Amino acid sequence: DNPLYLVKITEGGMSFHGGLLGVILALWLFARKQHKPLLAVGDFVAPIFPIGLFFGRLGNFINSELWGKTTAVPWGVVFPNGGGLPRHPSQLYEAALEGLLLFIIINWLARTPQPPGRLSGLFLLGYGLSRFIVEFVRVPDAHIGYLAFDWFTKGQLLSLPMIILGAYFVFRHTSKNNVTTETT
Repeated sequence: DNPLYLVKITEGGMSFHGGLLGVILALWLFARKQHKPLLAVGDFVAPIFPIGLFFGRLGNFINSELWGKTTAVPWGVVFPNGGGLPRHPSQLYEAALEGLLLFIIINWLARTPQPPGRLSGLFLLGYGLSRFIVEFVRVPDAHIGYLAFDWFTKGQLLSLPMIILGAYFVFRHTSKNNVTTETT
């Protein structure tokens, strides 16, 4: 009923998305102080973000946090506080998608000059899509639950702006006559 509930950082459920807003603010302040374009700074650091996510999600798995829904798949994991039933290891899915795969893709593209914002956009798009997809097998925060349709979570809602903005930055320079520029 209250749309501002979605951005109340004291209510939880925004750990990564809220952290990303803090990182963007810090990058903006740094770029401003160094008289550099924000997109150039974002493109410079985008290749390293996924490796941090990879290790963070491995930490979630080791700590038995953020596990998935119950499952019958052969790789289901019985977590200590997961009710004794096999669950999707959603942390490992995220480590693979938003960590390893995104790291490989961004770093492969970073080997050649890209238009300003493309690497930053690819990070936002890749993370947003990965998170949106994995949310289908992840248990939502107990105090939040589903926002709509018995499947749409706060994590998915917060990923939508990332997907849209990321797609904009990735595809805005896509044309037959596009000339790439250095981002670093």
